[in-house]
Amino acid sequence: MRTLIENLNFAFTVDKDDTVLRNASVVVEDDRIADIGPAREVSDRHKGKSFDKVIDGTMLGMCPGFVDSHVHLSETLSRAVFPDNLTTRAWVFHWAKPFYAHITEEDEYWGALLGITEMLRCGTTCFLDMGSQYDPGIVIRAMEKTGIRGVTGRHAADNPPAELPRGWTQEMAEHHFFPDAETALKVLEDCVLRYNNSLDGRARCWVNIEGKEPCSLELHVGAVALAEKLGVGTTYHLATSIEEAKVCESKYGCWPVIRVDRAGGIRKNLVIAHGAAVSDEEVRLLAERGASVAFCPCSSFKLGKGATAIGKYPEMVKAGVKVGLGTDGVSAAGNMNLMRQMLMVAGMFKDARLKPDVFTARQALRAATIDGARALMWDDEIGSLEIGKKADFILFDLDHVEWTPFYDPLQALVFSASTASVTQTWVNGRALYADGKIQGVDEVEIRRKARELAAAAVVRAGLHEEDVETTTTLYDEGN
Repeated sequence: MRTLIENLNFAFTVDKDDTVLRNASVVVEDDRIADIGPAREVSDRHKGKSFDKVIDGTMLGMCPGFVDSHVHLSETLSRAVFPDNLTTRAWVFHWAKPFYAHITEEDEYWGALLGITEMLRCGTTCFLDMGSQYDPGIVIRAMEKTGIRGVTGRHAADNPPAELPRGWTQEMAEHHFFPDAETALKVLEDCVLRYNNSLDGRARCWVNIEGKEPCSLELHVGAVALAEKLGVGTTYHLATSIEEAKVCESKYGCWPVIRVDRAGGIRKNLVIAHGAAVSDEEVRLLAERGASVAFCPCSSFKLGKGATAIGKYPEMVKAGVKVGLGTDGVSAAGNMNLMRQMLMVAGMFKDARLKPDVFTARQALRAATIDGARALMWDDEIGSLEIGKKADFILFDLDHVEWTPFYDPLQALVFSASTASVTQTWVNGRALYADGKIQGVDEVEIRRKARELAAAAVVRAGLHEEDVETTTTLYDEGN
């Protein structure tokens, strides 16, 4: 299948020079970009050749597909359930855990379908999912149905609290918390061997764990080492808030990144989710080790993680740390919209530091595309528009009030546009979102089913009641 998209108003290549092509054309051959460049040059190179489809790009702009570096697809049914006055640790222990304790494998499947349809509508073509509470195959089935690209895994921990808090169930504790790191790692290895590189390579499976207090230091280090042995990556939550950093310091005399690094657990195949509370020394360590960080601006704002007050994200980028953007989950952040994350990250540090040249629009676009792809160890195939790479991209409708008028397409993309002007989302050379709908699925039925399942899960978890705790001291003492 050969497709020519000709005379595009612009195309952000996000190559090493961040080239922005004006009046550009792109040739897609099967699942890859066969040619890209100024329209006249592409036309000359393909004179006399036939195409199965020709698309007029006169009023279209093209951008690489967005890469969501941190998302919880199993959280999708909890949208707008948790209040907005919670710290990160209270949010996790007294709201998220009870929710996860009461969702089923069917809930996870429909939640994954719902989350993927939202991502595709928002221009996201690849994601790093923290993983299923049950089995990675649940998410992969949803990926198969929708055609999206992504990384998933099996959520795992091995350090349960001595007494289960309200809303946690023994069943959840047994399938979520493994008896020890060795047992957890064996199951995670089996998952990678079974699911990695499935769906013709569109789906990858990593050695993912929850991270932080619910995981032993042995499991943090073991996950990274196992992933290295298997040739894949790992991701876990770490340094997610100042509260977590202070608890770690009181117990071990140092902040989380240093603690894990001293044990050999910070390596180049690791994506740290959040990384909100890190010191200058830890920024240097992350850069030296080659680790990546998934920054989630919306969840930082909603949970008060302190990105604008203590966050070192501009310093990380300057030091050479791979910083991608994530949406986290619809309860933590409210949405799976990476365009919203780009807008926020391109403005929050300028305002907080009174310096308008900090974390520019250019850096925001790179964080949402190529740097996210680098974090996912997939930048050889995705993250930029270059010959030979996968045809994963977004088309924007420029005959839209958000784009009328504009001079610099980068400024318009980051500060003016929203997902309302996303007209097509392509993955692997196919338009998965086009004509206002996700191709091949019944979105009305997905939304209906999600509403039904979510309402029942909230009641089962008791999260509709008024006396759910909003503060916590869990894991403050002991291991």
